[in-house]
Amino acid sequence: MSVFRKALRRHRHAERGRRWVFVPPDQLSDGLGPLSREPASALGIVLVETPAKAARRPYHKQKLALVLANLRHFALEQAARGVAVRHLVSPDGYAAALAPLAKELGPLRMMRAAERELRVELQPLADSGAIQVQPHEGWLTSETDFRESQHGGRPPFRMDAFYRHVRRGTGLLMENDKPIGGRFSFDTENRRRWTGDPPAPEEPRFPRDDIKDEVCNLIGESYADHPGTLDPDALPATLADAEALWSRALALLPWFGPFEDAMAQRSPSLFHSRVAGLLNLHRLLPGRLVQEAASAAAPLASREGFVRQILGWREFVRHVHEATDGFRRLPSGAALRLDALEATAPLPPAYWGAPSGLNCLDSVVSDVWRDAYSHHITRLMVLCNIATLLGASPRELTDWFWVAYLDAYDWVVEPNVLAMGSFAPGDLMTTKPYVAGAAYLNRMSDFCAGCAFDPRRDCPLTPMYWSFLARNDARLAKNLRMKLPLASMRKRTRAQHDHDASVHRITLTKLGRGERLTPDDFASSKPEA
Repeated sequence: MSVFRKALRRHRHAERGRRWVFVPPDQLSDGLGPLSREPASALGIVLVETPAKAARRPYHKQKLALVLANLRHFALEQAARGVAVRHLVSPDGYAAALAPLAKELGPLRMMRAAERELRVELQPLADSGAIQVQPHEGWLTSETDFRESQHGGRPPFRMDAFYRHVRRGTGLLMENDKPIGGRFSFDTENRRRWTGDPPAPEEPRFPRDDIKDEVCNLIGESYADHPGTLDPDALPATLADAEALWSRALALLPWFGPFEDAMAQRSPSLFHSRVAGLLNLHRLLPGRLVQEAASAAAPLASREGFVRQILGWREFVRHVHEATDGFRRLPSGAALRLDALEATAPLPPAYWGAPSGLNCLDSVVSDVWRDAYSHHITRLMVLCNIATLLGASPRELTDWFWVAYLDAYDWVVEPNVLAMGSFAPGDLMTTKPYVAGAAYLNRMSDFCAGCAFDPRRDCPLTPMYWSFLARNDARLAKNLRMKLPLASMRKRTRAQHDHDASVHRITLTKLGRGERLTPDDFASSKPEA
């Protein structure tokens, strides 16, 4: 018998007369729903591990371990406080496990699933009454908040309007119905380059235990063909781990704001909290985090920046995902197209670890396959930026993020990558493509110092930026925020345009073949000064 099952057997409770709750693996909290209100002695919970879910995509080993270790620790925590626990391993999915249990135990209650995939799978059981779905209490805002802030819930959707609306509604960082400090957002103050001062913190580490080790052994044996490094010492799974990670985040908060957009090869996460993985499992609750961050001993720009990431962006993207049925259709019912830039090139092998010769890309990809993590600016301005400049498929890029990051679920990864990172649905929820050349990366990171390419002389990202604008001139011509970049692009000479197109073609071809770029690849096409 496994270590986990032996531990669970030590806390067995009589099941008769209890009301049963199905707890999805991303709702692992007794601070929400029936578990937060009803006596433990009156409750039973059902927890399901399903290899079918784990095998649906080649998820990073560390992501699989995070979910499974937290689920098992949550089971033991609930059993220890008197809740009856049914833990099942179902090779055929969640519905196959829950249908017979509903017949045995009576209708199961559950909070509404965050993931569209799980909602679809369980809808027949909800329709039959086998599962009684209640509102998900982990969200901080309502559909009404979204609709009222977005001209009746009609696109284009805009986060800034949503954020102002919910700040007023919650009163967070507000005084007399005015934002503290006179502004809702201090984003413009959070764009400093990091040069080593203050020193970057050590990456978080957590105590090993028998449950974590057993989970890691299981992942290593059953999912050996999945990508990524499995590191038990980097695995937060207990409540003590969650508290330690949040305490670390609060200690770093003063520096989070000013260096929020900074990128560093020396420190993959710098002063970012790294709580998103546990937040999306509800081991840490968003309501608590925004309240404590808002009142923390840190500059206002840091506190507001953190609050905006959760109360603003996180809540906004899940509303957009639901309003569009997972980017399938508009609220009007019309099909939602995801080809605004007509990007169809395959995602290069560099994203799976083949060296590209671009130090920024290779460094971030290495971090991701080691940690299942990198912070949100490297996601947007390295990974998404380069894929968008190449013209890579937004769907392929999104699916890559989905498997590579430990905090990625459909409701968060699709808005962030399909819409913000790739601009695939056009201006549905972002006002412009987020693309940049080498100058931005050189200004905001230390990647260029370790690269074979010089950002001022021969880095291919700058001509690729101009080539992107030229290829999409007609598609973006009506976008007011692209007016100045497009005007600058049109002033380039014919020789420069030819060089830009050649660099894009060579880069796409070589990276598509899994080959490393070198400065010599582009020397012959460079226009004379």
